[in-house]
Amino acid sequence: MALIREGALVDDAYTHLDDEAAAPAKGPISVSWDRWLRDREALTAREGPLGVRLPNTIEPAEVAPDLGRFALIAIPFPRFTDGRGYSLARLLRERYGFAGELRAIGNVLRDQLFYLRRCGFDAFELEAGKDAEGALAAFGEFDVTYQPAADEAQPLWRRVERG
Repeated sequence: MALIREGALVDDAYTHLDDEAAAPAKGPISVSWDRWLRDREALTAREGPLGVRLPNTIEPAEVAPDLGRFALIAIPFPRFTDGRGYSLARLLRERYGFAGELRAIGNVLRDQLFYLRRCGFDAFELEAGKDAEGALAAFGEFDVTYQPAADEAQPLWRRVERG
């Protein structure tokens, strides 16, 4: 799988653990939301960044009390037609102030990348077989945005000089 972060292809530093896999004593890991709820104490006692993989059906208010503990939140897109991850990302960024890495995972398509970034995602995990180099070009296809979003708080009419 290819990982895009800050407009470049990068290696994934995180180890993504299954619910029953032993957690290493240190290093960046991500766990499922269910595992976080079950093993919260042990996970916060270890050294290294912690990430959580949220179901796209979760209410952001459920996650809000723990946001400061996560360096990474991964949100799945099981099908390209399932847009719940967009709303979840925007709420986590704008309403709850999550400042860590917000990663789109699963069925993430090139045509969605620009819009995912507008909603607050800053990392994108592409499925195996997807054209990662071609996906990078998606971020440069639009150079002006009109509406405010997670990546630009001001609408265009407030950003332009009136003359």
